[in-house]
Amino acid sequence: MDVVFDNIGYLLGGLLTTLELTVLGFAGALVLGTALAVCRVSPVPPLRVAGAVYVEVLRNMPLLSLLVLFVFGLPDVGLTFPLFASAAICMALFAAAFVCEAVRGGINAVPVGQAEAARALGFTFTQSLRHVILPPALRTMVQPLVNIFIGVALGSSLAAAVGVSELTNRTQVLNLQSAEAVVLFLVSGAIYLAIALLGGTAGGVLERRLSGRAR
Repeated sequence: MDVVFDNIGYLLGGLLTTLELTVLGFAGALVLGTALAVCRVSPVPPLRVAGAVYVEVLRNMPLLSLLVLFVFGLPDVGLTFPLFASAAICMALFAAAFVCEAVRGGINAVPVGQAEAARALGFTFTQSLRHVILPPALRTMVQPLVNIFIGVALGSSLAAAVGVSELTNRTQVLNLQSAEAVVLFLVSGAIYLAIALLGGTAGGVLERRLSGRAR
């Protein structure tokens, strides 16, 4: 364990980068995924098709492939981004497809009669979503969104493959220097486990509060 204690500051710096990637990636996915879900339930056919195509393509593409294409492919067409920004953007683009389906599932779980009542009252599509459909749908979205958050946190480790100095990357660097793979990756794995457990706990608390308000 000496290698861990001797380099605790270095590892904590990697953990901070991992947390930043997770928060930014999930926040971006939440915004883009919600917009895609609105497109998928929209009465406008081209929007529905565009949303469906995006979801099918991104859900069936490995995140690592997207990272490699983004980091090493875009410079060939004259577009370059910092490594950290590239990783955060790719994670948001990738996770948005899953957020879209979670939000769409929540919307579809709302009884059709509520949407019909909103239309009968003269609500527009946007007003119906905002005031009638999304509030009750949110309760059913919490657990799927928590699972996506955990997936983003764990998926952030793939950023090490393109050179982002996050937790996994720094663990690999220390392993090359000290040859203490078992200890280092056990500690790294325990940290990712803690992030996942904390995310799951926070999601459970939020879900109970929303259920309590609904009663």
